[in-house]
Amino acid sequence: MLDTGELLPNSLVADIPTVINGYRPKNFDKKYHGAVPASEALSRSLNIPAVRMLREFGLQRFYNKLKKLELNSINKTPDYYGLALILGGAESSLWEVTNAYAGMASTLTFFNTSSSEYRTQEFLKPNYILKNKRDFGKVTFYPSVFNAGAIYHTLNSLQKVNRPQGEENWSFFSNSQPIAWKTGTSFGFKDAWAVGVTPKYAIGVWVGNADGEGRPGLTGIQAAAPILFDVLNKLPSQGEWFDMPYDELIKTDICTKSGHLANEYCNETSKEWIPKNGNKTSSCPYHHQVFLDVTETYRVNSSCYSLAKMKQKNWFALPPILEYYYAPLHPEYNPLPIFKESCLQVGEQKMEFIYPKKNEEILLPKDFDETINNVIFKLAHRSPETTIYWYLDSEFIGTTETFHEIAISPKPGEYMLSVMDQDGNELRQKVIIK
Repeated sequence: MLDTGELLPNSLVADIPTVINGYRPKNFDKKYHGAVPASEALSRSLNIPAVRMLREFGLQRFYNKLKKLELNSINKTPDYYGLALILGGAESSLWEVTNAYAGMASTLTFFNTSSSEYRTQEFLKPNYILKNKRDFGKVTFYPSVFNAGAIYHTLNSLQKVNRPQGEENWSFFSNSQPIAWKTGTSFGFKDAWAVGVTPKYAIGVWVGNADGEGRPGLTGIQAAAPILFDVLNKLPSQGEWFDMPYDELIKTDICTKSGHLANEYCNETSKEWIPKNGNKTSSCPYHHQVFLDVTETYRVNSSCYSLAKMKQKNWFALPPILEYYYAPLHPEYNPLPIFKESCLQVGEQKMEFIYPKKNEEILLPKDFDETINNVIFKLAHRSPETTIYWYLDSEFIGTTETFHEIAISPKPGEYMLSVMDQDGNELRQKVIIK
């Protein structure tokens, strides 16, 4: 997405409960963070942002890129793998995965040491016998897969991956070697992976049992990563890192809080080098101009307040469901002030269903003895302290305050779930319960 200009390195991406055609991706820690910079989502291996970005980018387009990386073990159709493809839902070999990393590093290195050029066969299968006689193809000004600017920012993100125990303070040592690396753990703890690249080396590690038996604790970070760093520490190095590929980058104003291109309402901006295609992305969608009363306590508009007394202020505000998970983790985040009484509120999204999601079918949960448990509906509201009134079809089912969760025991069928807050704002959604 960096390569095609659909994302910037630190653009905020959603990390919220997600259901796509019945598929529910989960993060390894089973937590949600609301919104995280794209680079952080990658370095922390957050599954939900990855799946959501793949849906946006397109499964077929992503599959085509993998084929160009010579990941030939992925030999079934994109629909066979589905969105789980981004989380390792397909098989590959240690050679293919390590070669893909090596190809990206080699692309960037050649670009920086040539006249900003590429080679047509950068990702061919490596030759382990004929040293220094590999044919990298023709020299061209067009990348074979990814441009150098996108690769540079991706490898920078992967350099920030948390190192295994005992390596946390690596950057304080003068002889430390920077490395862009990633770990992987297969379902059932059957395989542990760690792959990394420097300007000189590509290292791939697989740990597992020859018969494929899974073992608790057989994870990439615990089993494979320590070996990767043992190997790295044995290799000669001057601590080099990849040079910045200036010819594939442009310097522009970036909104500090959102990572998007800055708009006129972003108070905090910085000049950053981004991939050239990054200029195609939209400007910050989270900074807006709001109008406050003279005390800056309430939002107002011309329907309830004098124009002469209004105060204009730029504000960083996330949509309700992102804010619900983001705000508790970011004490510096200031939610939008509520509207002053009697003010007309037109077109504002004040609340959003967390569960159920739109077009999601709900399966009634059962115990082992076939006892049907309650279904819990959940809502995010910009003003949590408000009172919410819940209805299923036309039947009133209860009120909530602060924590907007309500448990019910419905029968299977189609319903209209609706909620109304104390100010009369309403939200409706069809739900199917099976």
